[in-house]
Amino acid sequence: MNSNSDQKKNRIYVCHTFYHVYVTCLKELNFPEAERGKATLVLSKMSNDFRDLGSRAKASGLFEDVVEFDEKNFAEFPELTELKKDTGNIVTNMIKRMKFCRRYAALEAPFVPVDFREYGDIYVFCDSDPIGYYLAENHIRYHALEDGLDCIKYYDTARYDNRGHFGLKAWMAAMGLIFIQNGYSKNCIDMEVNDISVLPFPGPKYIEKKREELAAGLDSDGRELLTELFISNRAELVRQLDMARTDGKPVVLVLTEPLLPDLSDRKKLFADLIDENDEVNGMKAQVVIKPHPRDKYDYASDPDFSECVILDAFFPMEVLNFMDGLMFDRVVTVYTVPTSLHCAREKVYLGDDFMDRYEAPEIHRQNEAI
Repeated sequence: MNSNSDQKKNRIYVCHTFYHVYVTCLKELNFPEAERGKATLVLSKMSNDFRDLGSRAKASGLFEDVVEFDEKNFAEFPELTELKKDTGNIVTNMIKRMKFCRRYAALEAPFVPVDFREYGDIYVFCDSDPIGYYLAENHIRYHALEDGLDCIKYYDTARYDNRGHFGLKAWMAAMGLIFIQNGYSKNCIDMEVNDISVLPFPGPKYIEKKREELAAGLDSDGRELLTELFISNRAELVRQLDMARTDGKPVVLVLTEPLLPDLSDRKKLFADLIDENDEVNGMKAQVVIKPHPRDKYDYASDPDFSECVILDAFFPMEVLNFMDGLMFDRVVTVYTVPTSLHCAREKVYLGDDFMDRYEAPEIHRQNEAI
């Protein structure tokens, strides 16, 4: 914690996904009750539609304030596109990159909704997004947090995005000359991850805070608060899950993801996945689909998925852990790490070998190129 944090507002969290908000709530609920309700929650609209989550978060009493951030991708600023072009020369590229970082921060500034200097502790999920550039170039110290559970194990974005002369680039980031995410920025205090032991390249600023420990720290009131905050119509969710359990069939949960840009290709991928996993111990199963919030395919309207129960997309899967008595016979994912989902007897993680069937392997085997 910053030494002058007692002279400032307590904490602020910048979130880009429902999972980020979930982890933020876990962290806040692990503070003593007297210290809760003093943090600010920032919801970036750049890559997610949070719908009414902001109003529900404010009504929960867990946060002092909830604000939206109209964060802008670099592609919205044409002058930055030219600075991103590879010249084939490392020196020229680094000069252009320094200009890119400075200019990006300046162009982003009008859209930043709060004065981050007013806060004692700043927590940023996925600082590879524009907020990271803004904080770094304005010399504002912050804590970074991993984008998804153990996600760096499967895709080390800092190393992949900076492959080729990584040591030089990391040194430049440490000097404040360029920006690199995930703990390499000069102004990043530390980088919080779930499990350092699973990471092939632990960074110098990585610290470990297991999500399971945070979840275990919740009391019954905290569990209830989380389900009410994330599930706008809990009764409907319970009804849907009860439907899935009728006739004594085993129940398989499929977690979709925004894989493959062509939605018809995505449909085929998940239709194949379901066909290959719709039996448990020789018995035909009831399939439940939990769409990813950024998966725009409309499974509910497609007659090919009419026998599936389709859940709401807009809540983190971990909230299912807090539904009393809920247990799936199997959960199946492609890249979503299912270890934090405890309401499943069997967990199937398909990974790269499955994706090789649908796209060129080099597209999704990023870590092998580091």
